[in-house]
Amino acid sequence: MKTTALRYGSLLIIVAILLLGVVAYRLRATADDELPRVQLNADNIGPRPIEDLTSKSVQRDYALAWQTMEQAVAENKSGLLDGYLTGFAKQDFTGRINSQVKSGLHARYTDRGHKLDAMFYSPSGDAMELRDHAQLDVQILDGGKVIYDEPVNAEFMVLMTPGADRWLVRQIQGTNGEKP
Repeated sequence: MKTTALRYGSLLIIVAILLLGVVAYRLRATADDELPRVQLNADNIGPRPIEDLTSKSVQRDYALAWQTMEQAVAENKSGLLDGYLTGFAKQDFTGRINSQVKSGLHARYTDRGHKLDAMFYSPSGDAMELRDHAQLDVQILDGGKVIYDEPVNAEFMVLMTPGADRWLVRQIQGTNGEKP
């Protein structure tokens, strides 16, 4: 009797673990589907070449940074910026969110993709300069009412630096005065 109960208990635990794994995989796949599209061209980077793993990490982390920026600005929550922004980029977005809170307005971005050109990768690997050709739809809302809506093709100069386990956006600046 104890052996049968132990066998069924073990089988139940194994099935539960498998189900949790499937659920976790689906949640991760859904989150990845929502990331902005980012393409990185590093053909002309210097003075050192970019490694494959670094290239993939920069694309992923830049997409996550934009996802974070969009959510933080839409919800007026500057604490969301901590994961993928640092330095001037974090200060700029925190200031923008504070201004939105004071004015009662908020922005919403619909990201249609980014084409990154890697321009510079420092010899020590501690900084990367990128040019971002971004396509966005920008809406300004007063409460739930859209008061401004425009598709934007913008170009940004971006400085990314490595953190403990990811690349962080340290600075992002529009080349023609655009603000992300």
